[in-house]
Amino acid sequence: MLTLFHTDGCHLCEQAWALVEQAGLAATTRQSDIMDDEQWLAAYRVRIPVLRDEAGRELGWPFTLVELMAWATHRG
Repeated sequence: MLTLFHTDGCHLCEQAWALVEQAGLAATTRQSDIMDDEQWLAAYRVRIPVLRDEAGRELGWPFTLVELMAWATHRG
């Protein structure tokens, strides 16, 4: 499972989600709004969108479809 940290009204987050969909990862990616958790807000306030995997590896914006696919392929 991947997590995309985002918030409403973030156009970069929308672009990142579109890449997640293009990569075929939407079914295994949950979207977590940083406004729902104080720790997420503190960690990601100025960094969103950020993808994180179960191992804690992160892929921060900006990223391309090719970079996303490479990152997702090399998950532990």
